[in-house]
Amino acid sequence: MTVKQFLSSTSFIQYNESMYSKGTYDSISELEFKRDDQLITWVNTYGIHFHDEVERVAHQNHLDDFLIKLIADLEYANKVIQLDELLFLSIQVLKTETATLQSEHMYFMMSDAYIWSIQEKPGDYFGWIRERLQNHKGLVRKKKADYLLFLLLESIVDNYVQTFEKFTKEPLGGETLLDVKPTPEFTASVENRKQDLFRLKKATISLRDMTTKLEKIEMNSIETKYFTELKEQTNHLISDIDFELEVLESNMNLIFSIQGYRLNEVMKTLTIFSVIFIPLTFLAGIYGMNFKNIPELQTDNGYFVLLGIMVLITGVTVRYFTKKKWF
Repeated sequence: MTVKQFLSSTSFIQYNESMYSKGTYDSISELEFKRDDQLITWVNTYGIHFHDEVERVAHQNHLDDFLIKLIADLEYANKVIQLDELLFLSIQVLKTETATLQSEHMYFMMSDAYIWSIQEKPGDYFGWIRERLQNHKGLVRKKKADYLLFLLLESIVDNYVQTFEKFTKEPLGGETLLDVKPTPEFTASVENRKQDLFRLKKATISLRDMTTKLEKIEMNSIETKYFTELKEQTNHLISDIDFELEVLESNMNLIFSIQGYRLNEVMKTLTIFSVIFIPLTFLAGIYGMNFKNIPELQTDNGYFVLLGIMVLITGVTVRYFTKKKWF
């Protein structure tokens, strides 16, 4: 990765209550995280493989060398580490724009006057935050960098909530459960949805664990009350996902129970017809054998006698089934 690519993938926003500016950098030397109590800087980089460039930025801003190792370590998805007056966050975030849920790494480095966010893939959920900063909406330009970090994490949670609501609005396969036919394709689609919900739950739990750690951070530049609110949001989402998984499992059980009931009704009907026709088939088979000494075989009315016996057997059988309420 070249310096030019790094710079083209990096932008900044600077603001306070009375001013706002945004732009890009022409050289790495311009990436200076000045500790200005009156001005907040948000630097955003798309791409996590600019190791040399990130190291140069860290050195020229006298950041802890341990940051380089943390950013290069992709084995552990979620971290919250305090380095003097710098807070480092690493998180694995679900990308929900595609049909299948994918993931990407995000890093946040925050001090009292700046945030540096590094994202693995272009595109994010932070457009509404940029709009608020530009148009001076809400409280963001009146607050410090910790509030901006809260909004960045909250936007990830909001995206998870929207993804969850999209899952819940999709029908299982029919207008009602009675219309659903548990075909292999339907069963596979339900299993895919369950797996998506499990992935969403896992990602939300990771966010919840991160906010729990942020609540315990002791830095003068951080108001932990923001992250307490964020933890409540993640807890609510986890509860909703658990409830949806239980409903999905219950509906599946009900669908298969209905299908089993329908199958039992079919089998009962076939059994009733079989019980009625088995003795008739037996009599027809006996009198269809090619022997001379079969009772009533030489009788003039033997044919009608046999038909009468068959009708009588059928009537008695139907009467018995009706009395037992099997019809």
